[in-house]
Amino acid sequence: MDTPFIITLDGPAGVGKSTLAKRLADRFKIAYLDTGAMFRGTAWKLGEGAWDWDADKLDEALKGLEFTLSGSGSDSTLSLNGTPLTDEIRTETVGMWASNMAKIPAVREYQKIAQRAIGETTSLIAEGRDMGTVIFPQAPCKFFLDADLEERASRRFEQLKDMGKPAEMAELIKQIAARDDQDRNRKVAPLKPAEDSILVDTTHLDINGVFDKLVFETEKKVN
Repeated sequence: MDTPFIITLDGPAGVGKSTLAKRLADRFKIAYLDTGAMFRGTAWKLGEGAWDWDADKLDEALKGLEFTLSGSGSDSTLSLNGTPLTDEIRTETVGMWASNMAKIPAVREYQKIAQRAIGETTSLIAEGRDMGTVIFPQAPCKFFLDADLEERASRRFEQLKDMGKPAEMAELIKQIAARDDQDRNRKVAPLKPAEDSILVDTTHLDINGVFDKLVFETEKKVN
């Protein structure tokens, strides 16, 4: 293709975005951009309470961050200041920090510039919460995934268990509900589907069923 081909995959926590985005990236041999990891990486790097810093201090800290994306498919590697991001950013605590950071216009503007810069030179699948509405509104293929809260908490529970990070189901439901409320109701770039996105409820679909639907819809745009 003459210009990078962008697929956006938006939705709340626990709908399977990461797994599906990696599989799609493998299927179409393009890069996988986990924008949630960029927010998590920013929050993790700056530390707890960074969202309360004054504007000048925060702006200076953001200028010192550089994200790069290499590889393709599930082998895509997102790095921050030259160091690959690891599971250190995947805790629920860092997730809430990231959600706090995401409410700040300066942080979102920084992320938007960084994400668009990557998309200008690389065909990719961008996973996040406002990829189709704000970051890549021109993307030819947009999806918005959703699922019931309890189902999403159950999936997150299994994911954390596989990572060796046990959690309490009741606490997970509480944390995810809090993040949903914060993400959906923030003033800047709230979580919502783009007008031209394809909506997919994954509550009662297994991962293969959702994947097949995403591949079918994407191939219509590619061919």
